[in-house]
Amino acid sequence: MVLGWRRRKNNHRKGGGKPSLEVVIPNHFRCPISLDLMKDPVTLSTGITYDRESVERWFEDGNYTCPVTNQIVRNFDMIPNHSLRIMIQDWCVENKQYGVERIPTPRIPISPIEVAELLLQVKDSAICLDQYGCLELVKKMEKWGAESERNKKCIVENGAPGALASAFDAFANDSVDRNVVVLEEILSALNWVFPLQLEAQKSLGTCASLRCMVWFLKHQDLSGREKSIVALQELLSFGDEKNVEALSEIEGVNELLVEFINKRISPKITKASLKVVFFLVSSSSPSSEKMKLAFVELGLVSSLLDILIDSEKSLCEKALAILDSLCNCEEGRDKAYGNDLTIPVLVKKLLRVSPLTTDYSVSAIWKLCKFGEKDEGKALVEALQVGAFQKLLLVLQVGCGDETKEKATELLKLLNPYRADLECIDSDYKNIKRSF
Repeated sequence: MVLGWRRRKNNHRKGGGKPSLEVVIPNHFRCPISLDLMKDPVTLSTGITYDRESVERWFEDGNYTCPVTNQIVRNFDMIPNHSLRIMIQDWCVENKQYGVERIPTPRIPISPIEVAELLLQVKDSAICLDQYGCLELVKKMEKWGAESERNKKCIVENGAPGALASAFDAFANDSVDRNVVVLEEILSALNWVFPLQLEAQKSLGTCASLRCMVWFLKHQDLSGREKSIVALQELLSFGDEKNVEALSEIEGVNELLVEFINKRISPKITKASLKVVFFLVSSSSPSSEKMKLAFVELGLVSSLLDILIDSEKSLCEKALAILDSLCNCEEGRDKAYGNDLTIPVLVKKLLRVSPLTTDYSVSAIWKLCKFGEKDEGKALVEALQVGAFQKLLLVLQVGCGDETKEKATELLKLLNPYRADLECIDSDYKNIKRSF
């Protein structure tokens, strides 16, 4: 008897024709694991044939036995069963009239040895500064990765990030102008082998590599800029202060990031730029304070407030994180005080977007009110007028982290003395002038 999936047809006659037939997949064409038609049949050392994708997933889940025989598998080699695959393809062709599509001939997956050999050639070509040879090798690697997720995983697990980053550093050290084509191709390949390993972080964090990526931000097209800013975001996300210090010392990087945030030329560039700025201003490195002042002077506070008015969740969280960090310095608070949008926007974001935006909003309001000696309580008065007291009570009732709870409680104590003489109004933006 033949069991399993079948393509059912209507059994009644149409226009006096022959009755419709059922198309049933023969049992030996099915994977014993998924029970689906095998697309890439492979045979294990136990003699049982499975679909490659299913049996690979079986082993990745921590199993060490053959699913059918329950024998312990000591040799994980998977031998392609070409005869069975050809039979399956022929069966598909025979049943084409019933809507069965022929499975394509699968490509043989790459092996770790093949990847290791190619990466060795990439390193050698980088040492010799053979940009054309390296370019062909990187393209070959990308072609392998595009063929299947299995290939991509094999490439990443066998050291591709480190080899690519090392090659990028070598060509950047030589000359960006002369090697721009191969540098862009390497950067493109790096974008799909994230997250970076330690070796790759060191190579991409050199002065030459960082300057090359900033050069890409200035001179390349949209695609090149996206690849570069995403690579910078990935590099800084590991929290190495040396990378933050090195990037902050590159002339013009602050202006460039603020320009990307203001112009919003693509969602990917805007989000990555905000993340890079956040890493620069929230770091514990000595340059962090200098970076905050630089971004404040470039008008970033107003830019962030403009983003907060009408942006989606991800952008709001990033913008609020940066604004909260800028409020740690007196210059940042002064700029925030001088913008009519600041308090209404921050209060409006309480309990509106996500728990994270609530945390950042409470923190920023707390800094503006607690350390606002110059404004003589004006921030407290304005916060009360736009409904901060009621919102903060709700924050405590709904629940929040200990730090947010502590700041919200202190804010309520600071606001309470001003409540008697003030009337609460709704915090909308209709009558508030934008920063531009």
